[in-house]
Amino acid sequence: MKTLKTVYRTLIIGLFVTIAIPASAQSLKLVTENYPPFNMSKSGKASEKKRSEIIGIATDTVDAMFKKAGIDYTLALGNWKRHYDMALKKPGYGVFSTTRTDERDPLFKWVGPLVENNWVLFSMKGKEIKITSLEDAKKYKIGAYTGDAFTNFLIEQGFKLHLTRNDAMNAKKLQGGRIDLWASGHLLGPYNAKKENVSGLKSVFVVKETVMSLALNKAVSDDVVEKLNNALKALKTDGTIKAIETNYR
Repeated sequence: MKTLKTVYRTLIIGLFVTIAIPASAQSLKLVTENYPPFNMSKSGKASEKKRSEIIGIATDTVDAMFKKAGIDYTLALGNWKRHYDMALKKPGYGVFSTTRTDERDPLFKWVGPLVENNWVLFSMKGKEIKITSLEDAKKYKIGAYTGDAFTNFLIEQGFKLHLTRNDAMNAKKLQGGRIDLWASGHLLGPYNAKKENVSGLKSVFVVKETVMSLALNKAVSDDVVEKLNNALKALKTDGTIKAIETNYR
């Protein structure tokens, strides 16, 4: 049986070995959701852990960024709210694609922006809906996606929304006349509409121009955050990011 002194010595040595691990050797656990064309499941599964089955503009950008920075990571796709909470509360975790709002800004360490994601109100072509201000939209039935930053923003502005758990469902609701407007991203809306075989989507009003980033738990070292941001900047400069975006358009 080990003496108490030996146990203490082992623990102390283990502690120093842990501290001595360089930042580049850390492996982060990244989580995301099905939010095409930025991050999505190639397999069609609502929950996916195989990296090869998780694709999208932001996903490919993150992959290229981590490789350039020389940092390992794992990736899982699933429920947005659960994954957001994991990144918020668990050291070593990060979630994307996350809209960087004033409320969220102090909660994470940020790498980005990864992609642009303008908030748009869509209608169907042929509908006589004209909006010149956000206030004008309050008289219409608006479909939105539970837990989304755009949704939360509209609720804070006093909107009463028709919510779904899956944003793609709003395409059919819009086509069927169950909602007048659909609050979605400028690329996400058309992508989901095409997926649901809904044509004739029309952008009525751009609510806000936003960007989405990788939100890392605050326990992640500043060195890692800096390495990732520098890698992302280099990928934008050499044209890699532009090529990734073009691949999904």
